[in-house]
Amino acid sequence: MASKRQIRLGVSMIGLGYHLAGWRHPDAPAGGNMELPHFIRVTQAAERGLFDMAFLADGVGIRFHDEPAGALARTSKNVQFEPLTLLSALAMVTKNVGLVATASTTYNEPYHVARKFASLDHISGGRAGWNVVTSVTDMEAQNFNRDKAPGYDLRYDRAAEFVEVVRGLWESWEDDAFIRDKARGLNYDPSKLHVLNHQGQHFQVRGPLNVARTPQGMPVIVQAGASEQGRELAAATADVVYAAAQTLEDAQAYYADVKDRMAKYGRERDHLKIMPGLMAIPGHTRQEAQDRYEVLQELVQPLVGLGALSNYLGDLSAYPLDGPVPAPVNRRMHSRAQIFLDIAARGNLTIRQLYLSVAGGNGHRTVIGTPADIVDAMEEWFTQDAADGFNILPPWLPGGLEDVVEMVVPEMQRRGLFRTAYEGPTLREILGLPYPTHRRAAIAAALGSAAQ
Repeated sequence: MASKRQIRLGVSMIGLGYHLAGWRHPDAPAGGNMELPHFIRVTQAAERGLFDMAFLADGVGIRFHDEPAGALARTSKNVQFEPLTLLSALAMVTKNVGLVATASTTYNEPYHVARKFASLDHISGGRAGWNVVTSVTDMEAQNFNRDKAPGYDLRYDRAAEFVEVVRGLWESWEDDAFIRDKARGLNYDPSKLHVLNHQGQHFQVRGPLNVARTPQGMPVIVQAGASEQGRELAAATADVVYAAAQTLEDAQAYYADVKDRMAKYGRERDHLKIMPGLMAIPGHTRQEAQDRYEVLQELVQPLVGLGALSNYLGDLSAYPLDGPVPAPVNRRMHSRAQIFLDIAARGNLTIRQLYLSVAGGNGHRTVIGTPADIVDAMEEWFTQDAADGFNILPPWLPGGLEDVVEMVVPEMQRRGLFRTAYEGPTLREILGLPYPTHRRAAIAAALGSAAQ
């Protein structure tokens, strides 16, 4: 009998939390974003809570605009570890939780990414995941011999080919290629090595990869993006999608749209897990939960609030804080900018009210209340075809995650919505994803059978 479908959980462990003032929380380690013990505590808390994965977002540069001037100096969004280095260290102090990191398709080469994540998969015993992103900011471009980021269509065209090359490199070796027969002096079976020889619009990559087939066949592919190109890439290649939605209706529309695209790629709907971001702030009472949130809200400086809006809507410092949100003068990251504008329009918010409303979840859904309130909200989306799980966005770290582990997870388990033990040693098994077919080996086998 098929097991009951259950909620998947990830945690975004960037820096000191998702809230704009997270680093100022009285119990947050102010320099934790550059301290290994901080990330060990966070990742071990996720594993204690039986989370599917811990996710480390990344950019190849400081991506917070210093608009208005002085905003950047008042945030902690400035320095962070290189993610593959950090996750390799965290693999040594965890056993089960998945380890997912961002690597840009804009300023990397496919061979580098394939090799790094394959290595992490071996080091971690099959727990690696690659969050595929394109780099959109000019600040990142200026670290790579460019003045401006590549255009939208070019970034996504390159990304689609990039992912296909990486997947091909991960299939350089069949599972049982390495026989390592000392007596015969034969290390691997030459018939089970596949040279890629990719020739495309953006990349020419011969291969093979100099890392063996990984414990989970290939690392899990994660993606985030609401654009048309992003949805298509997710339907074709992603195992997990991080999404942003404020309402059940918006989440359902996104969920249906992406899942409906999968059939043309020969994929089953359940082989892609859609996990919207969720900032969950629990308390033993609703008032206690609200009080916990207000501690952080009161620490948001106006410059930082305006700086957060600037990332998407451009610099609004010339407008009165308590006046209406104007039409963007320099819209950035169009899909997320539209989420912010929709929030402002629904609530008829002022600029100050808008930055305070997104100070926590950065455009993602925020639920503040008792554990039962939070699980009610999660269960509604999960059972109404809006989500397969959630990427938890702690307002501050590590305490914001530990609150969820200690209060929310037990309520999920009580309702039978969440695991009580890990299902297997690899991230694919934990997520309920199939072991990937080695496509080139399957083609070779089919050709061999046809020739007989």
